[in-house]
Amino acid sequence: MAAARLRIEEDELKDIKLDHAQRVVDRIRAAEGHAIAAPLDVRDLDLVQGVVDAATDAFGRLDILVNNAGLNIRQAAFDVTEEAWDAVLDVNLKGLFFMAQRAARAMRDQSPAGGCIVNIASIMGLVGYKDRAAYCASKGGVVNLTRVLSYEWATIPIRVNALCPTFVMTPMTAPLLNDPVAGGDLLSRTPQGRFADPEDVANALLYLCSPGARMVTGIALPVDGGWTAV
Repeated sequence: MAAARLRIEEDELKDIKLDHAQRVVDRIRAAEGHAIAAPLDVRDLDLVQGVVDAATDAFGRLDILVNNAGLNIRQAAFDVTEEAWDAVLDVNLKGLFFMAQRAARAMRDQSPAGGCIVNIASIMGLVGYKDRAAYCASKGGVVNLTRVLSYEWATIPIRVNALCPTFVMTPMTAPLLNDPVAGGDLLSRTPQGRFADPEDVANALLYLCSPGARMVTGIALPVDGGWTAV
């Protein structure tokens, strides 16, 4: 069962969904904004560099990186396979680091130098939860990696923060969150008594990327309805 699930996740990873990205580009352009779409698999360093180059070629500089690629393979700790562990860590931690590194090099070398990086972690980088050993390990790594990068790159200046959302209600997560047992347990751990909406995460992300957060770097900001407060 674990191997079958891993194959499904790997197939999903190979589907870069450029058509989805292009639809977002079309909406941005229709609103008189500027946008491009480019293929990216964060496990492939050539594609990572290609995305950075495409952005700087199109817009002249790179000011913001949102590291949002993520993978979870739910397995009890006794059942975690090496293949599953490597797949989760390769995307969530290794890929995130090299994406940040290549983007930060561009931010360092442009004039004026500087930029903002937001790593999408999770409350699972701050607390533990069952059947997510690899995922929690990867997100905990993201939180501490964020601290390291914020310290090393502060004088460039590049701000680096982590955003730690709770479970967010989307079409993909709805089957889990609407399940009376699994969803009920998650909801019982949330003092606000609701799951996050995508807008809740987007608003926090907008703050971290804004001039209003110019003195904010190295933090892990929970967007969790109080989960990590108790």
